[in-house]
Amino acid sequence: MAHERDIDALTGTATTGREWDGIRELNTPLPRWWLWLFYLTIIWSIGYWIAYPSWPLVSSSTVGLLNWQSREAIITDMDALKAQRGPMVERLLKSSLAEIAADENLSQFARAQGRPVFLENCAPCHGTGGGGARGYPNLLDDEWLWGGRLEDIALTIRDGIRTPQSKERQGTMPAFGRDGILKRPEIEAVADYTRTLAGIAVESGANLELGKKVYAEACANCHGADGRGKRELGAPNLTDAIWLYGSDRASVIEGLWNGRGGMMPAWAGRLDESTIKALTIYVHTLGGGVR
Repeated sequence: MAHERDIDALTGTATTGREWDGIRELNTPLPRWWLWLFYLTIIWSIGYWIAYPSWPLVSSSTVGLLNWQSREAIITDMDALKAQRGPMVERLLKSSLAEIAADENLSQFARAQGRPVFLENCAPCHGTGGGGARGYPNLLDDEWLWGGRLEDIALTIRDGIRTPQSKERQGTMPAFGRDGILKRPEIEAVADYTRTLAGIAVESGANLELGKKVYAEACANCHGADGRGKRELGAPNLTDAIWLYGSDRASVIEGLWNGRGGMMPAWAGRLDESTIKALTIYVHTLGGGVR
């Protein structure tokens, strides 16, 4: 509600004439120093508009009197960083993976180079710490579907898994149920049997005898008669507690029914050779690399 301006009896300050719920607004001006500072920022912004790129045009922007570009500054800094790292990068290119791992200085440089590459390209699937997730392998343990030696890791990074470039790593698990290879009771029985290979307790009514028979006929060729897997095929070890898609009965049955065959992209061509070597060393030293 608006009222005529009057003087507040307590402070002696004129009011603005605005009142709400019995509270009147005092007409208190901003401090003089604050106003001058505000005016100064306006003048400063005008100078900034003139000196630096600021106003967008149809297909570009004004360049400013100083003709300074942040992009050019970044390029200059990156060129300086490449020049600084040049000798060590050259050593990476000329050294074998075993030589890099044996040289403490070169190995430290490779890990420092490999970590940001891992975080940018690998962490979305394997996690920032390499711990993996459902369907994405844990890089911290000592179980490797395709081998954990330096050469194995480098090949995986270069060519990927189940890509056109990866001629050696195309193995997939068939869809036994969806493609009519096995009947539902057989899939349930072999799911129970494979879980016992890892020491997992199953229900008392499980038909383990049928499961063992189906396993020998349909699974042993890839996972081995003892269930320890074959790395040349990417067939996992079924006797440990590490299950990529989960070890509960429903997950195992779903995998047998629909099959498994995750893909990892090929990084050759996206990453240069020195970067691939650095990334290989970094992944190998996360904790699960095989010597």
